[in-house]
Order: sequence, then C-alpha cells, then structure tokens
Amino acid sequence: MSYLSSAKIAIAALIVGAGPALADSAGEKEYVVACAGCHGESGMGMGPFAELLNTETPNLVNLAKANGGVFPFETVLTTIDGRDGVRAHGSTMPIWGERFKSSATSQRGETADMVARGRILSLVYYIESIQK
Repeated sequence: MSYLSSAKIAIAALIVGAGPALADSAGEKEYVVACAGCHGESGMGMGPFAELLNTETPNLVNLAKANGGVFPFETVLTTIDGRDGVRAHGSTMPIWGERFKSSATSQRGETADMVARGRILSLVYYIESIQK
C-alpha cells in the first residue's frame, strides 16, 4: 500500500469518526437559530417566544428519559422535518423540512432536499446530545 493510499484511509477514518461531533456542532448552531426561541437555549421549553404560543413548548432534554431511557431518534427526526406527517389542520410546530429546503444552497451540487435533511440530522444529533 502506498503512503498516499494510507493517508487517504487515515483521513477518511478521521472524518467518519468525527461525524457525530461535527453534527453536534452544526446542530447546536441550527438549534440556536431555529429552536431556542421556543424551546430555550437549555432545551427545557422556556424560550422567549414560549409564552406567546397557544400550546406548551416541550422540554427537549428529557425525551430519552420519557421514552424508557432511549432517545426517540426517528420520532424527533420526523417531528422536526414535518413533511411526512398529515398536518391538514396545522401543527403545534413549524415544518422545518420545508423551511430548510426553501433556503438551501450548495456549492457542491447537493439538492435542496439533501441540504434540508442534513440540517435536520444535525439538529437531531444535537438534541440527542443534550439529554439528561
């Protein structure tokens, strides 16, 4: 195996290994912009806009605890995305999948849907990382 091949394998391993950490960092940035207004910076449901809503804003740090100690990854993912559910009469939460898709830009050729899904995954990984 050549030095160049070994270097490529090492770099790939570092990128794969750092994936969740990078997602958490990107997810935290997404969270502050898109979620903290309602759910609060701490994720406990006490954001500055929470009192203006007609519904209770959920505490996001206890999702795993409320689910028998298992983080409900798919439920959180589909709730944030919102594009797969039936929302004929509105929802208590914005459909971030559409919002992220409509504002998506890419310099590498990803589709708007790919960018939106990446942003949502980053958010979900971040929310998983703040569980108590």
